[in-house]
Amino acid sequence: MNRRTLLGGLFAAASVPALAACSSGITSLDGGGSAGGGAGSSKDGVTIGTANFTENQVLGFLYAAVLEAAGVKTKVRPNLGTREILIPALKGGDIDLLPEYQGALLHYLSPKAEATEEGEMQNALAMALPAGLQVLPYGMAEDSDAFVVTQETADKYGLVSLADLKKENGKLVIGAAPEVKKREVGSVGLKDVYGVEFKEFKSLDSSGPLVKGALKKGDVDVANLFTTDTDIVANKWVVLTDPKNLIPGQHIVPLIADRKADSTVRKALAELGNVLTTADLTELNRQVDKDKKDPEDVANAYAKEKGLTEQA
Repeated sequence: MNRRTLLGGLFAAASVPALAACSSGITSLDGGGSAGGGAGSSKDGVTIGTANFTENQVLGFLYAAVLEAAGVKTKVRPNLGTREILIPALKGGDIDLLPEYQGALLHYLSPKAEATEEGEMQNALAMALPAGLQVLPYGMAEDSDAFVVTQETADKYGLVSLADLKKENGKLVIGAAPEVKKREVGSVGLKDVYGVEFKEFKSLDSSGPLVKGALKKGDVDVANLFTTDTDIVANKWVVLTDPKNLIPGQHIVPLIADRKADSTVRKALAELGNVLTTADLTELNRQVDKDKKDPEDVANAYAKEKGLTEQA
């Protein structure tokens, strides 16, 4: 049984994974604001930043909705860019909170990290985070990277897994966001773990219209998408399997500055984490990308539907 199958079964059976993570004291090494959760204060409000793709914007507005319901004034700064921009902004005080993904964040902070199980990754993150930052309990929802090909390309080259790409070294073109070229879960890891070398890397976007359009047109052979992207199923694209577990688990996890991590913020985000599922997140993405709804409206409607914005 592969890691993802096993973990999927475990988390399907667990009703409160976020609370379990919290009970083990998994936050950060910066003792004052982490272990007790009382050193920070959200009384002056919390500024939430998001990355430059649909799902992260939806998550940012979800964070805002539940925090506002808990009495915390919020400001959302959506579409700021990549982790390379967001983490310094968080450390510098331009933003206070952002939605993150366990495995991707860990590999950004510690590229050679070997942890793959959710609890192990949470502990590894605590060790790797800069002083002044902490991760709060992770939720049920997960969105991982995927390397995708069309059915035609899969048939032509006999592609089933990432390992199969090595057979076509120097022939295939990959499309992804620019930062993927230098990331472990990207060109670096594909070469180190699977021995894969591409003919060309085309810098496009993060599971967005550019990379998906290029895949449809045949301008790229392999595309880096997200597993919650509804276009994968709609277009019958093939997600290449990952037998060597290059891609770690990616449960959604709030990354926050100690200065704002008080009990009110912790409780509100933990409640959201225990409600939001991967299927929910996929549907919210669809509403924005396909139905062209506003991310804030979609997030607010979901939070209301689930009773997350009812005043205590």
